[in-house]
Amino acid sequence: MSEQLTLSAEARDRAGKGASRALRREGRVPAVIYGMNEEPQSIHVEEKLLNKLLGTGHFFNSVVMVEVGGKSIRTLAKDVAFHPVSDRPLHADFLRVSEHASVTVAVPVRFENEAASPGLKKGGVLNIVRHDVELIVDAADIPEDVVVDLTGFEVGDSIHISAVKLPKGAKAAIDDRDFTIATIVAPSALKSAEGGEGDAEAEATAE
Repeated sequence: MSEQLTLSAEARDRAGKGASRALRREGRVPAVIYGMNEEPQSIHVEEKLLNKLLGTGHFFNSVVMVEVGGKSIRTLAKDVAFHPVSDRPLHADFLRVSEHASVTVAVPVRFENEAASPGLKKGGVLNIVRHDVELIVDAADIPEDVVVDLTGFEVGDSIHISAVKLPKGAKAAIDDRDFTIATIVAPSALKSAEGGEGDAEAEATAE
């Protein structure tokens, strides 16, 4: 299960670009908490702490407990806007969720058993089509990753979502097609060698 994160925040009394710029000069990031038919709540958080959570690699697929005014609010991070040049966070959006709400999150894909893939052992290359998969899961049981077992896959094979064992209680958000997660492709050198052998065989036959 994905780790639960905690983020301290303070209520934001003033809105507008001027107030937001003032907060950023103080090392704070304006943010908003919305959802569950409640009024949006304007807050600000410490930039260093937000960057630390962003650096965990699972900020967007973990429950974030936002602590503001002595109260902990269960949320999911939905968006963070960054400065186009400095990459500093400019604004963050958090969605309120109940403990066992059904939520859609992007979960990273992890590949294992590469040594058991005949295609990779022959020199094939793992071409990753999707680095994460959107899953519908219980907010209290968000998985850390989706594991794809590469055992038995040959060069030319495509690995579809139907071939992946999803975490318990999870289902793919895209349910109208059997989408591709990755493919095993032949490296260009291998293709060239095979093409060369084919040309040689053709020449020998012609003679």
